[in-house]
Amino acid sequence: MTELIMILLAIIAGAALSIQAAINGKLGAQVGVMKSAFLTFSLGALITGLLILFIQTPHTATLLTVPKWQLMGALLGVPYIIIMVTAVPRIGTAVATVAVILGQLAMGMLIDNFGWLDNPAIAFSWHRVAAIVCLVIALILIYRSNQPAKA
Repeated sequence: MTELIMILLAIIAGAALSIQAAINGKLGAQVGVMKSAFLTFSLGALITGLLILFIQTPHTATLLTVPKWQLMGALLGVPYIIIMVTAVPRIGTAVATVAVILGQLAMGMLIDNFGWLDNPAIAFSWHRVAAIVCLVIALILIYRSNQPAKA
């Protein structure tokens, strides 16, 4: 049951990212990509700071004591936000979102397969390859549906 709840929460998080991308795309087109990204990270930092103060349970490790490579994850959100704010007005929310999911899935499968970043190894299977193929097809179909019909 816990796994099902986590899957549902991940789906909700994905839906929230699509809403965020659509809103940030509009905002970025009006005020600029960097200002939109700055707002996203500033408000995110503020809200996360409040959650840390009032909800976070104590941990033995701190940001200063964990392996330094683990801090790199914080940097990877910046290109995502900037790329999405730039891409959504040009290619649409659906195409940008499916492209992001394809990138996430492909990298996730590589991380799983090779056990990178201290994760347990989960081998490639034909099911996983089929999922990638289906997502590539979905990206192509959604992208083509954005194109004007040829007369």
